[in-house]
Amino acid sequence: MADTSRIAKGGKALYGVPLGILMLEARFPRIPGDMGNGTTWPFPVLYRLVRGASPEKVVLKGASGLLDDFVVAARDLVSQGAEAITTNCGFLALFQKELAAAVGVPVATSSMMQVPWVQATLPPGKRVGIVTVSASTLTPAHLEGAGVPLDTPVAGTENGREFFRVLIKAEKDDMDVDLAREDVVNAAKALVANNPDVGAIVLECTNMPPYAAAVQEATGLPVYDIYSMITWFHAGLRPRRFQGIDR
Repeated sequence: MADTSRIAKGGKALYGVPLGILMLEARFPRIPGDMGNGTTWPFPVLYRLVRGASPEKVVLKGASGLLDDFVVAARDLVSQGAEAITTNCGFLALFQKELAAAVGVPVATSSMMQVPWVQATLPPGKRVGIVTVSASTLTPAHLEGAGVPLDTPVAGTENGREFFRVLIKAEKDDMDVDLAREDVVNAAKALVANNPDVGAIVLECTNMPPYAAAVQEATGLPVYDIYSMITWFHAGLRPRRFQGIDR
């Protein structure tokens, strides 16, 4: 019998990049820690830009009319070799079921999907709170799409000086990182002040991981974001091999 141990299997366009990320079309700076900065990830990722899907359309206008565009883009990532799909906006939880049904691979659209997991870790009387880029447009449909209880407390950055107006309103291409951090931290502090029973925080926005440590320091609470979720998600695609044990 021929030895087939050295036969390399084909069938995909790209290899070694199991995670595909659907990107909104925007021009603000994606600093280290931002989902759209390739240096954020400790593993390679495959990006696909969805043309016309601006943050304003997705966050403020309910991603109306964009489902088909996201399905096409997700299928394109899978055809290139992606084994799982995620997105760079937590508001795309609206499309969780549709995308998962359309592409035939695991899909995780929003960091808010962590809320039930984190809730299970908390002691009685404590619950998870969400910091989002736009509390006023984060609807029950978004929460339901991510499996989040509808009574989950939420705080947003709409009234800040920098984060919302740069990322969502696209008032300029540049961003004052210190002011953006202050906006996110202030939203988290308001969340905790208004809801003393919050025992952990999930950051909805995929642009917030650069500020997660500052939020944790300011509130003293565990903080979870798209980085924590996607590193977990990827771990299932490529489990660690332990020397001397795994073959």
